[in-house]
Amino acid sequence: MDATTPVQTTRRGFLAAAGGLTFSAVLGVGLSESADAQTAGGGKLQPNAYVIVNTDDTVTIIAPVAEMGQGTLTALPLLVAEELDADWARVRTEFAPPNPRLYGNPHPLLNGGQASLASIAVPGYFTPLRTAGAQARLVLMQAAAEKWGVPVAEVSTDTGKVLHAKSGQRLTYGEIAGFAKMPAELPKVTPADLKKPEQYKLVGRRDIGRSDVRAKVTGQAKYGIDVIVPDMLYATVLESPMEGAKPLNVNTADAMAVPGITHVLPLPFGVAIVGKSVEATRMARYVLQPKVTWDTSAATAAKFDSVQAKSEYERHGKDGAAKSMDAYKRGDAVKAFGDGGKVIEATYWSEHVYHAQMEPMNCTVRVSEDGQSCEIWAGSQAPAGVVAVSSNILKTTPDKIRFHQQLIGGGFGRRIASDVVAQAVVIGNAVKPKAVKVLLTREDDMVAARPRPMTHHVMRATLDNQGRIAGWKHRIVAENVDAMAAPPRFQATGGKDYIGWQGSDLPHYAIANYASEGVRELRGMRVQPFRGIGSGHNKFAIESFLDEIAAERKVDPLEFRLALTRDDPRATEVLRTVARMSDWGRRRSGRALGLAFADYHGSLSAGVAEISLDRSSGKIKVHNYWVAADPGLAVQPQNVLAQLEGGVVWGLSVALLEQLDVKDGAIVQTNFHEYPVLRMSDMPEIHTSLIVSKAAPTGVGELGVAAVAPAIGNALFALTGKRVRQLPMSAPVVKKLVA
Repeated sequence: MDATTPVQTTRRGFLAAAGGLTFSAVLGVGLSESADAQTAGGGKLQPNAYVIVNTDDTVTIIAPVAEMGQGTLTALPLLVAEELDADWARVRTEFAPPNPRLYGNPHPLLNGGQASLASIAVPGYFTPLRTAGAQARLVLMQAAAEKWGVPVAEVSTDTGKVLHAKSGQRLTYGEIAGFAKMPAELPKVTPADLKKPEQYKLVGRRDIGRSDVRAKVTGQAKYGIDVIVPDMLYATVLESPMEGAKPLNVNTADAMAVPGITHVLPLPFGVAIVGKSVEATRMARYVLQPKVTWDTSAATAAKFDSVQAKSEYERHGKDGAAKSMDAYKRGDAVKAFGDGGKVIEATYWSEHVYHAQMEPMNCTVRVSEDGQSCEIWAGSQAPAGVVAVSSNILKTTPDKIRFHQQLIGGGFGRRIASDVVAQAVVIGNAVKPKAVKVLLTREDDMVAARPRPMTHHVMRATLDNQGRIAGWKHRIVAENVDAMAAPPRFQATGGKDYIGWQGSDLPHYAIANYASEGVRELRGMRVQPFRGIGSGHNKFAIESFLDEIAAERKVDPLEFRLALTRDDPRATEVLRTVARMSDWGRRRSGRALGLAFADYHGSLSAGVAEISLDRSSGKIKVHNYWVAADPGLAVQPQNVLAQLEGGVVWGLSVALLEQLDVKDGAIVQTNFHEYPVLRMSDMPEIHTSLIVSKAAPTGVGELGVAAVAPAIGNALFALTGKRVRQLPMSAPVVKKLVA
């Protein structure tokens, strides 16, 4: 292909490949079954898809989903090793290939899909992985019993060995792997056959660290950005500023004149610049950028201005005739409001926010000379989506795509979408058979942002004659995330937005009549899932509004929530625990406390923020943050606490600083000098408490996020008597509020 020839890929075709297919593939659509995973001989025994026993006594456990700092590369193999009775010191881990039929997560949110999202890896794989470990253990026991000529009921296992107590014989798992033959039918294992929590040797231990830490702290860990393959070119993409915009006036000659540049390719998603070095592509990008203009005639977002749109969002929030759709309901909220009690109302806002992942988006691809197969290296939260998108672009079959999962330097939902993978495959197809590494600059990463949507919340509550909440209404005005990120689910639900509306239900509060609803805005922004998803903005509105009601009633915010959770012992316990941790009733000179409660996919948390305020600048200083959590059984307690702390840091940054502005459909901010994130100097002391539980695990990766913003806002009210109703609570916003 000529170095400057526009690639013959239509925008419609590209979006069909890169967008709608991603979510379908995550749910297991379009991928063929792999070869039988059960093998014997050749120096190893593989009883099932998750376990490989090697003759050197090491055990390789296959991790079905990505590692992006949340600890799944340790926690999931630990579940297998527990039931396998393996020697953890001799366990090695590998990423599973993309194959939802073998490695899919049965959690209802994925229904067999293979992806890292929504804090459901441990909850979803909890039973399947333990079952796989128990099954492999039985295979080893049966093989040893046959060799010894004894009943299998007489043998047992202990830390990587099979024992026969009566004869004193023992065999290591590696020794058994050298002679074992796979049974014609694998042993049947039911949940009743699995260990009880009191029998665990590995699960729940505080002295087992994460298996990826050593490589990360020594610099040996390999991320997508580190990939180097032979005969490789580099590429960057001058990204389209919005969906539907096409590049015009691409002066390829100037860019091609930069030494080392091999291709300048006008594409449906921007302009790709390919060269022999990263430095060459960067130089050519800066030469090219000022001269490219964009045709936005087909871009819905071109008319969107995030400041001007606020009045329209507000109007849609108030308009009873605005088209809305039920998100969650209980009882009869309409009747409750018709009974004539006192009505309290408030509105809240949150701005667009950027994932700001440390590792900019990247992908390395080598397309075969015939264009019918390719090899891909990337860190992806949805490897099955990578395969489906790539095979669709190349018009080949999924078995022709080989994907190498890399460690992820920050996902937070951004790496669910396969847009950059799709770009890399298109570029790789244009420069084949050379490999190409697509690496976005931070500026282009931000231009290509898939942000959390801007949201407007209208909150209403009616109180009975005893001051209790008799009815509750919550209207969310925002772009629908599911419409962009999960089209099949969006269509199947008739236009509901599970991602954006998540967290607007009230499962733990004794409010008999409530309703949350969504009003969809059609603004053309490329909104996507974001750490905490809908809970990040919905809990801010809910927990802030609850404090407003408590203040109206002159009731302590803790006592008010304890009354609302009176029928929910788990919720009551996290609230009481965080109150004890923070010494809730003690007054602080020049400081104040704020409280919030949040649930996330069955896990519960409560947070208390201690703040002060510089009134001259409006800057809120968070001195301490306490968080108590009940996520069910903690597979790795220390990692659970670390995840809670990480969630708090994320929540603090989003609550106090982060905001994307949109002007004429394009993101205004260009890099971190215009998009500040939390600095070490602004970190509070974070205090965590984990409530011990034997209940099935319910996930922690996003649990620490949602209570942070409302806790800070409630503390500001306690300190100043002023209620902040928007995110972020930046210094200019707060200064204006308290002036």
